Amino acid sequence: MPIYQLVLPAMGESVSEATITEWLKKVGDTVSADEAVVEVATDKVDSEVASEYAGTIKEILHPVNAVVGVDVPLAVIETEEAVAQDVTPTVAPMAVPAPAAPTPKAPEKVADTPKQYMDQAQDLMKPANPVVEGQKRFYSPLIKNIAKEENISAQELATIPGSGKDGRVTKSDILAFLKNRKAPVASSAQPRVAASPNSKTAAATPPVSFTKSTTDEVLSMTRMEQMISDHMMYSLKTSAHVQSFIEIDVTKLWNWREKVKNQFVKQHGVKLTFTPIFLHLVAQVLPEFPLLNATLDGTNIIKKKDINLGMATALPDGNLIVPVIKQADTLSLIGLAKKVHELASNARNNALNPDDVNGGTYTVTNVGMFGSLTGTPIINQPQLAILALGAIRKVAAVLETENGDVIAIRQQMIVSHSYDHRIINGALGGIFLLRLKQRIENWDATQII
Repeated sequence: MPIYQLVLPAMGESVSEATITEWLKKVGDTVSADEAVVEVATDKVDSEVASEYAGTIKEILHPVNAVVGVDVPLAVIETEEAVAQDVTPTVAPMAVPAPAAPTPKAPEKVADTPKQYMDQAQDLMKPANPVVEGQKRFYSPLIKNIAKEENISAQELATIPGSGKDGRVTKSDILAFLKNRKAPVASSAQPRVAASPNSKTAAATPPVSFTKSTTDEVLSMTRMEQMISDHMMYSLKTSAHVQSFIEIDVTKLWNWREKVKNQFVKQHGVKLTFTPIFLHLVAQVLPEFPLLNATLDGTNIIKKKDINLGMATALPDGNLIVPVIKQADTLSLIGLAKKVHELASNARNNALNPDDVNGGTYTVTNVGMFGSLTGTPIINQPQLAILALGAIRKVAAVLETENGDVIAIRQQMIVSHSYDHRIINGALGGIFLLRLKQRIENWDATQII
């Protein structure tokens, strides 16, 4: 009978390997065409690998937690169909399981998570999936290693809510659990000052003494942090980064959103944040500047026919991922709002597909959600430019009127544009910002969603 080798498919740009997290089939099981056989995880997404042919699983070539490369055989399937695959049915060498990272004793990353981000992300985070009693729960080697080092019992481990796929416990989940478990309890002799329900600031609390560590703490970078580090350094070495800045009056747009946001939620089921609004405007302006929506291949400039906007999204563990909105210029503001909500929610719940992070042609990042006035982001290779949206602030601004200049309170934001000076000159990079400013400041405040 013909033999088909199930191989690890390409998982997106810059992804060359994946970790096997769960076999959905075992040796001897039958599988249908397009049925999932194994679940794998990369630094970006979790995904299932399906068989192209119906047949019987004859051999599983790698165990759970093994790290395998793209195009490496995962399993051997015996089928009665004609197999269009030029392979030799031999057993592939076993991949070495990924080593567990050293366990931090007092992780600072959880403590350093910006409160502003958590507030912004809370409405997009799904409730943690509860563990059904008696249900077998998957724990990665890293989670098991941390639990062992920190003396977390199986009973305690089962109580930790998992924010990963199918309720799995992630590194940030277990570190948050440890942080709360180790939090010092205030002495009963110390009085507490209750916060007023109407107070805008937190009430004063007694100082808590902490014992300063006598040794330095060594933290190992996660695979995702290593990938991001390599990608950023590669971009800095590849592109000639230069920035342009512009200040934009968003008062008219701000007032319009305030007027329609409640009705928008009722009608469309998602919040109307500023992110889809700005993405909508960027997608409308980019066709006027095709060189910005391009890549450089050696000495060839490839102008992309589709406008696929990447939106940098912060994850709960502090890392970033860039989901891509395909053909963003063809979507309405309503469609963009729904797509932004879907991708952001999936990103923070580890539910993105490989295609969701592939094929971007231009990236937008909202650094203002953390309170930053602006930023100078690194270009997301192989793209040629990236836009950073700063915080929207009330400021005193000079307005020109028929009766002379006046000072008024306006909603303003600073936008920064990083672009590759090998191809894009300052005039082009700056004119794009000016055109975007004109579109924002001349927003049609009479439109109805």
